[in-house]
Amino acid sequence: MSWITILKKRDAYRKAFAGFDPNKVQKFNDADVQNLMSNEGIVRNRLKIQSAIGNAKAFLAVQKEFGSFDTYLWQFVGGKPIVHLRKNMQEVPVSTPESEAMSRDLKQRGFKFVGPTICHAFMQACGLVNDHLRDCWTTSAH
Repeated sequence: MSWITILKKRDAYRKAFAGFDPNKVQKFNDADVQNLMSNEGIVRNRLKIQSAIGNAKAFLAVQKEFGSFDTYLWQFVGGKPIVHLRKNMQEVPVSTPESEAMSRDLKQRGFKFVGPTICHAFMQACGLVNDHLRDCWTTSAH
């Protein structure tokens, strides 16, 4: 499944998963799963739907333990963004030791579908890791 395919389904996912509110998603039951399995706007994979529900529960547990999910995440990069300023796209890794550590820890906490590649992409999207190329216009701010 490509990132663009999922991004194009973003609005349908937001609606299907209660605005991504973990307090609501964690309460989804078998009837909700069945309803989602018939929703043509999302990827209808039972394991992934069930993992979203389980991940909502795990997210709330992490949030409670650390005070915020944000606090939990930043521990994997020592509290500040890792900036690489790569020369070319071939230098940008699909995973790093930090994303591997995050993946392991998330899995130990009950999260599903959180491999090192997904975690690295998530870390990039959230600003924990900056893998922009040196000649990217966004690097002038560094």
